Amino acid sequence: MSNHNVRRPAAKKRFAIALGLSIIFIAASACHLVHKPVEIEKLLTPLSEADTVQLIATVNNLVTVRSIHGSVDFQFEDTSFATAGIAEKYRAAEGSVTLQRPGKVYLVVQGPFATDVAQMSSDGEHFRIAILKATDEKLRRFVRGTNNAVYPKLDMDGKSNAGKKDKPSSEAQTVNALQNVRPQHLTDALLINAVDPHAPGVMYAQSEFFESEKDTSQPNSKKRVVRGYYLLDEFQVIGDNSARLLRRFWFDRVGGIRLARLQTFDEKGLLITDVSYGALRKFGAEGNFSLPAQISLTRPQDQYKITITYQTPESLTVNHDYPPEVFVLENKWGLREVDLDAEKRSSTPKN
Repeated sequence: MSNHNVRRPAAKKRFAIALGLSIIFIAASACHLVHKPVEIEKLLTPLSEADTVQLIATVNNLVTVRSIHGSVDFQFEDTSFATAGIAEKYRAAEGSVTLQRPGKVYLVVQGPFATDVAQMSSDGEHFRIAILKATDEKLRRFVRGTNNAVYPKLDMDGKSNAGKKDKPSSEAQTVNALQNVRPQHLTDALLINAVDPHAPGVMYAQSEFFESEKDTSQPNSKKRVVRGYYLLDEFQVIGDNSARLLRRFWFDRVGGIRLARLQTFDEKGLLITDVSYGALRKFGAEGNFSLPAQISLTRPQDQYKITITYQTPESLTVNHDYPPEVFVLENKWGLREVDLDAEKRSSTPKN
């Protein structure tokens, strides 16, 4: 008998033992994986149902307010480094805001001891910004321009900051943030324009969406949850079987229907504004109006974010009629003026 035939039973035995051990290991691993608890993001419930008519009514319920005046808190952020995941947040400030349809706004931003840092206004067509508080005299200025014009971002000298690398002081950064805020951007965010489903050339589409978000129910929580939304897209029909997205409304569905976010887009479909709305509060002494008490406006192309919080919503003056001159800021301080329209004309090449 050959040695080959003698070793065969031993080899088969070793193979059987190895196979048995492998099966036991795989079975044990499978049992371990099956029974190990895995934490997943929780879907917030209950989710409310609504159709397009109800969503439009939710927006238009906020449009009944014609004007608002009262004290607010401001928080400015420079998002010019957003591509690197960095936002420059400046010290919070207090002040007041006066808003009136259509498109009128007057803001007063105050620093310590209730001293005015800046004032801003828009009459619906033009805006004016007065930078009042600065230890460096050259930072004080009066900026004016046209609402629908596009201007480059200004630096400390009132010129385009393209190519500048030197990091300015904290005060200069605050001035830069203030002079590049456009007051007219706040009007559509704080006083939302109505939704007209019967407007010619405009159409609406509703959809469902789920977003993974931080769990804000517990302070300092690292958990995430899934929140359900309805999206309502507003399109403008432009012919050739095509349409342009104008606005996108986000409605929080958890425990009711609430407008939580509003985005607007330009002709190329690029995001212009992204507005987040906080919880509703009763506004005015009689509490006849329910509006968000905190609004965060982000302007990606203008590279800034501003959060406005109404200090005491119940003390606000609502639906008072203000004369037009209230929303025209005058240079009564004799500040150095920066006319953005004049600079734009002078920099435009002549044919």
